Amino acid sequence: MLPDDARREAVAPPRRTRSRRVGAIAAAVVVLAEAVWLAAALPGAALVSDLGAITVAGWSAVACVGAARRHPAALRRFWMLLAVTTALAAAGRTLWTLERLGGGALPHTLLIGAVFTAGIVTGTAALFCSLAAPRSAVGRARTLLDGVIVGLALIPIGWVVVFRDVAAANLADPVRTFGLLYPMLDLMQLTILVAVAGPSRPVWRPLTLIGASLATRAGADAVYVSLVAHGTYTSGHLIDVCWPVSYLLIGVATTYPPPPVGEGGDEVVESPLPPWWRVALPYLPVGGAIIAVVLARRPTGQTPHLVFIGMMALLGVLALRQGLAANENLRLVARLRRLAYADQLTGLPNRLMFNRRLRRALRDGPPVAVLLLDLDGFKQVNDRFGHATGDTLLIGIADRMRDAVGGDGTIARLGGDEFAVLVDGDGPVAPERLAERLLAALQPSAGEEDVGIHPSASIGIAEYGPQHASHTDLLRDADIAMYAAKAAGKSAYRTCTPGLRESAVTRAELIADLRRAVDEQQLHLDYQPIVDLATGVVRSAEALVRWRHPRLGLLPPAAFLPLAEETGLIVPIDRWVIHEACRAAATWRERAPEATVAVNIAAAHLRRPGLIATVTAATASAGLAPRALTLELTESALIDGSAAVLERLAQLRELGIRIAIDDFGTGYSSLSYLHRIPATELKIDRSFVSRLDSDARAYATVEMVTRLADAFDLAVVAEGVETEGQHAAVTAIGCVHGQGYRYGRPGALADLRAVAARG
Repeated sequence: MLPDDARREAVAPPRRTRSRRVGAIAAAVVVLAEAVWLAAALPGAALVSDLGAITVAGWSAVACVGAARRHPAALRRFWMLLAVTTALAAAGRTLWTLERLGGGALPHTLLIGAVFTAGIVTGTAALFCSLAAPRSAVGRARTLLDGVIVGLALIPIGWVVVFRDVAAANLADPVRTFGLLYPMLDLMQLTILVAVAGPSRPVWRPLTLIGASLATRAGADAVYVSLVAHGTYTSGHLIDVCWPVSYLLIGVATTYPPPPVGEGGDEVVESPLPPWWRVALPYLPVGGAIIAVVLARRPTGQTPHLVFIGMMALLGVLALRQGLAANENLRLVARLRRLAYADQLTGLPNRLMFNRRLRRALRDGPPVAVLLLDLDGFKQVNDRFGHATGDTLLIGIADRMRDAVGGDGTIARLGGDEFAVLVDGDGPVAPERLAERLLAALQPSAGEEDVGIHPSASIGIAEYGPQHASHTDLLRDADIAMYAAKAAGKSAYRTCTPGLRESAVTRAELIADLRRAVDEQQLHLDYQPIVDLATGVVRSAEALVRWRHPRLGLLPPAAFLPLAEETGLIVPIDRWVIHEACRAAATWRERAPEATVAVNIAAAHLRRPGLIATVTAATASAGLAPRALTLELTESALIDGSAAVLERLAQLRELGIRIAIDDFGTGYSSLSYLHRIPATELKIDRSFVSRLDSDARAYATVEMVTRLADAFDLAVVAEGVETEGQHAAVTAIGCVHGQGYRYGRPGALADLRAVAARG
C-alpha cells in the first residue's frame, strides 16, 4: 500500500504533470537563450546573465515547494530546504545585480556573502534530510566532518592552482577572501551527497541530478575564482551560464516521483560494506593538501595566512573526526563482544560465554555442577508450526528458566534447543533440586498442551570431581546423564554415575571400532538354512552378519547393529553384506542351481536411492541371477515408507529381486500395505511359532497368516522352529518353508550342504 501522498502523486492529474514539464522546458529555454546570448557577446550580456540566473533560481524554488506538497511527509523537509536554498540563490543574485547596477563592478559585500552562505547551509541541511542520509546524530556528524575535511584540504590545493604566481591577487578584504572559498564549500556539499547516497541501494534519480548540480556549481565557482584572481573576469562571461544550469538541474529533479515505500528507511537486512573509495574519499585530498602546503611557501619561507589557517582548521577537524571514529570503534567492540558472548534470540549467554564461566568456576574451585537441558520433541514443533513459532517458544522457555533458576545459577543457550545451567560456589540449592524446579517451570500451562506447542525437557546433571580433567569432561558427563534421562522416558533428570559414564565410554569405543570394522575386514557372514518343509531340502539361506571384534571376540548382530543404525554405519555394512552374500550364493548355486540367499536390509538403506545401484552391482559382479537374491525388510521399515520407497521396491521387483516381509505380525500389520508393497514372501515371527505347542491362539494366528499369504500369492516362511512339535504344527498348517534351530544353526555354506544331504 502506498501512503496517501504517494498515491496522490501516482494518480496526479495529467494537467499538473504537463504544467511541471512546461515549467522545466521554459526554464531550459531561458538557460539556452542565455548561453547563446553570452556566447555571441551580444549587448547587455551582464544583465541577461543576472536575469537568467534569477529567473531559473526562482522557478526552481517554486518547483521544490510543489514537490514538497506532492511527496510523502518524509521528503517534505528535504524539498522545502532545497526550495529555501534556491530562493536564497535568487535573492543573492538579485542583490548582486542591484549592487552591480549601482556601480559596483564585482560587489563582494557582506550582505551578499551572508545570503549565499545561508544557501550553502540550507543546501547541506537538505542533504541530511534525504531518505538515504544517516539517521543517527553520530552518523550525521561523521558525514559532515568528512565533507569539511575535503573542503579544508582543498584550500591549499586551490591556493597553489589558482593564486600561484598571481602577485596581483587582492586578498586583503576578508569578504572578498571568503568569496574565494565557495568552490571548497561546493565540493564539501558534493562529498556529503556522495556519502549519504548510500552504498547498498540504487541512487534515487533526484539525488543524481542534485549531485550534477553541485558539480556544475563547483566547477563554475572554481573558474570564477581563478578569473577573479587573474583579474580577467567581467559580468556576462560565458561561465555565468553554469549557475542557471545548476538551478535547472535542481528544478528538473522535482519532476521525478518519490522513491518506493521503505527505500532509505530502517533497513531490515545488514547493509553491505561500502567500497574502499567511499571510506577513503575524505582523506584522499589530505595528501594533496600536504604537498600543496610545501608548494605554497613563499621564497621567504612564510606560509600564506589563508593556507596556514586552513591547515590548522584541517588538523582540528581531522582530530575531531578521529576522535569520533575512536568512539565508534569502542562502541563497535562492545557490540561485537555482546554478539560473541550472547545468544541473539533469547539474550542468554551462549556456548562460548558459558565455557568461559565454567572454566573460571573450575579455577576458583569446587563445588561446581552443570545441568544440561535438552527439549524433547522440539523438532516436531518446528516442523508442524514453523520456525517462527519455534523461536517464540524458545524465548518463552528461556524466560521460564530465568524465573526458575533465579540467582542460584547461570543459564546459557548452547544452541538449538539445548540449554545449560552452571551452579558454582556454595549455592543455597542442590543441583537435583534446581532440576526439579526447572522441570516444574517447563510444564505446559493450560492451553499449551491442547495445541501441542510445548515440548518437555530432559536434564542431565554432572558434578565436578577428581575424575574430571577439564570442563569438557564435566560437559561430557552432563551429556551422558541427559541422554540417560531421555532413555528413561523424557521429562526427567538423571545424575551422571560411574556406571553411566562407563557404559557411555564403552558405547563410544564400540562405535569407533565399528567404523573400522568394514575396512579392516572384521565382519563375516553366517548362513542359516531355510528348508522346504515338504522335502526337508535346503532351498535357501539367510545371511547373518557377525563381528569378530579384535578385543571382545565374536559379537552377534544385536550387539552392534542398533549402534550401526543409530550412527548411519548400517548403510556401508548392508552394502558389504549384499556383495558378500551374492558372491557366496553364486558359488553355492554351482552345486545347487535353485538355491537362493536372503539378506536383511535396514530401513535407512531402503530410503536411499543408491540401494538399486548397490543390488545391481552386487549381482552383476558375482554373476548371480537377480531372482536368487531376496531382500528381507521389517514391517516397520515398509509401513514408514514413502511413495519413493514403494517405487524403489517396484523397480527391484522388475529386476527380478525377491522381497520378503520379515517378522510379520509384530509390527504395523495392515492389509492395506500388503496391497501396495510388491512382496513375494511373508516370514511369520518366531514369537508366534514358539507358542504353537501350548497356545491355541498362536496356532490360529499362524494358520490365518498362512491363508492370507495364499490369498496374496505369497510364500510363507515360519521362523524360529526349534522343536519337533513346532515342526509338525507348521507343516500341518501348510507353511511351505521353515527356518530355525530345528533345521540348522547359522554356519558356513559347507555346513548347509551337509544339512541338505541329511534332509
